[in-house]
Amino acid sequence: MALAIVIGIGSSVLLYVWNGLRSVSPSSPIEVTISSGMRAKSVAELLEQKGLIRNAFLFSGWLKLKGEGSRFQAGVYELTPGMTRDEIVAKLNAGDIIAEATIRFTIPEGFTVEQTASRLADAGLVDKAKFLDVAAKPELWSGSIWTSELSKDINLRYPLEGYLFPDTYEMKRDSTEAEIINRMLAELDRKLDQLPEEWQLTLEERGMTVHQLLTIASLIEREVVVDEERPIVSSVIHNRLGLGMPLQIDATIQYLLDKQKEKLLTADLKVESPYNTYLQQGLPPGPIAAPSYKSIEAALYPDETDYVYYVTKKDGTNSHLFAVTFKQHQKNIQLSEKNEKK
Repeated sequence: MALAIVIGIGSSVLLYVWNGLRSVSPSSPIEVTISSGMRAKSVAELLEQKGLIRNAFLFSGWLKLKGEGSRFQAGVYELTPGMTRDEIVAKLNAGDIIAEATIRFTIPEGFTVEQTASRLADAGLVDKAKFLDVAAKPELWSGSIWTSELSKDINLRYPLEGYLFPDTYEMKRDSTEAEIINRMLAELDRKLDQLPEEWQLTLEERGMTVHQLLTIASLIEREVVVDEERPIVSSVIHNRLGLGMPLQIDATIQYLLDKQKEKLLTADLKVESPYNTYLQQGLPPGPIAAPSYKSIEAALYPDETDYVYYVTKKDGTNSHLFAVTFKQHQKNIQLSEKNEKK
C-alpha cells in the first residue's frame, strides 16, 4: 500500500514537471521585450505571463540546470507559442531581435576604445563623451565576468581597452551607451567560451591572466595582417618575455603617440611611457586595441619556435621575415630595405 502511494506521488511529480516544461500550443507570434540586466527568473516570469511557457518556476530551474540564462540579450523579440525551450533560449542568446526596432553597427578588429566611441558617435548611436565615461566606470559594467580582474594599474589609458570585442552587432534602437558596452563585453565572454575546453588551464600553466592574454592578443592584432603569422609572432612575444628581452613592438609606440605614423622616428622610440616597449621590459599595462578571436587564440597557443626577431618584408604581401639570431635579423632588415626600393 505504502509503495503504491510513493509510486503514485512520484508519477504525479513527473507528470507535473513534464506538463510544466512542455511547449504551449502553437498560435500567432508575440512581441516580448527583454530589458538590459534582466535576470533569468524575471525572463521566465515574463515568458509565462505572455503565454510562451507553462511554468516559470520549472523553466527557471531548467535554465539553471543547463547553465543558461546569463547570456540573454536585451531587445524586442518576436516569439511564437509552441517554440521549444531550446529554441527560445537560442533566440535570446543570439539576440535575434525584431529588425525594425534595431540598430546595426560594425566595430573592426584592432579598433581602440577611442576609435569605437568615435565610430558609434559618428553614426549617431552614442554620445562620445558619455560612452567614454561609461567605459571608465567599473560599476556600470555587467557584460563580462573577466572585467572583475582588470588591472588597477593607474597607467591604463582606458580600462576597457581590448575588452570591447570587435564584431557586427544588432541591438535595440534606443540602446544606451552602457547597454552597448555591456553587449560588447558579453560578446568577449562568448568568444572566450569558444576556445578549447582547457583554455583556462592552459592560461594558468603559462602563468597568465586574461588581462595579459588580451594584451598579447592586441599586440598580435596590431602587428599582423596575415592570419598564418599570428601564432608565429605570438611565439616571438612569448620567447622575448621568457628571455627578459624588451618586446620592442612598434604598435605600442603608435598607440602611445595616439596617431598612426607611416614611419617611426628614433625620437618616437624614446618617448617616456609605460606603453613604450622599447624602454620598458615586459608587457605594456594593458591591451592597445581590440583583438580578434584569431589573435586571442594565437596569444594562448603560440607556435613552438626559437624566433626572437621579425621584420616586415615590405614586398606588398604584408608578411614578415623571422630570425633566431641578431645576425640573421640584420640580414632580414637588409632584404626588407631592398624590397622597399624595388
